[in-house]
Formats: sequence, structure tokens, C-alpha cells
Amino acid sequence: MASLIYSVIASLDGYIADEHGNFDWAAPDEEVHAFVNELERPIGTYLYGRRMYDVMAAWETMDTLPDQSPIVLDFARIWQAADKVVYSSTMETVSTPRTRIERTFDPDAVRHLKARADRDISVGGSGLAASAIAAGLVDECQIFLAPVAVGGGTRALPAHVYWPLELLEERRFGSGMVYLRYRART
Repeated sequence: MASLIYSVIASLDGYIADEHGNFDWAAPDEEVHAFVNELERPIGTYLYGRRMYDVMAAWETMDTLPDQSPIVLDFARIWQAADKVVYSSTMETVSTPRTRIERTFDPDAVRHLKARADRDISVGGSGLAASAIAAGLVDECQIFLAPVAVGGGTRALPAHVYWPLELLEERRFGSGMVYLRYRART
């Protein structure tokens, strides 16, 4: 069975975007990005909310832009090779190959996907991740803590959900970013 992984870059005070939707402070440097590429390499399917998909869809053509670093090009290839599921009740079409739309988040359908998948699955977007966490579907949480406090905005982790975790790994980067990997306790 595949694992469902929630991977997120968050501020030290727990937000993925500030009150104005800004998240430029979360851009990984080359060291962090190379590490992220290795984490993402085993992912076979990305589950996204609409806003996260809109952000990530840029990776479909990132390799066509001039002067991209080898690390950026590597991530573009990793992302393009994976399947994507976008959860949206309003989106009519997708702009990337290997992508399908689901109108509602169905925990049983995700359980079935996990059971038949031969590669891990990633959930992206804090709202969708909150639904998956509340349904007991997320097996692992990978948090990159950026050395900044933004004071409010979009929470990285859901409020009012009890989610016991066990720390499996940690790593510090030269930029001050810290990686924490947790397994969900059952």
C-alpha cells in the first residue's frame, strides 16, 4: 500500500501564506530544493485543491523557460511524470497532462487509491490536507519550517484536529530552514 504524504513549507508561526496570500518567503534555496526533489521523486500521484494546482501547474512548462537551474529542471520532470488529481467543484478543465478533476473529496476513494497505488501519494494544499488528516488518511507529514514569522494567514495544519505524530527525521539547512518528518500515530 502506498503512503499518503503531506509535505508543506511553513513559517515558524505555522502559516503557508501570509494574510495577503504572499508566500515568496517560502521559496527554497538550491540546497533545500535539491532535498525536496529527492523527497518528491517517489511520488506517483499528487492530490491538490484548486488553488494549489493553479500554483503548481506552472511546473508543466518550467523546463521551457530560459536559464533554469538543473535542480529546477529536475523538479519539473519529476512533477510532469506524476499523475495529478484536482479537487474542485467549479473547475471545468485542467491545463496539464496526466491530470483529472474530482468534484468532491471522497475519503473512501482515496483509501482505494492508496491500496492500489505502487508509488506514494502526496496531498497538497492546506484545506485538502486538513480533510485528509481529519479522515485519518495521511500517513506522514513533512514540514519545512522557514525562518520567518508572518503573523497570520493560511494555516499549514488544521485547527481543532487531534493528530498525534512521531518524529522520524530532522535536518537543518544553511538557509536556516529546518525539515521535520513525522509519521502519524495510530
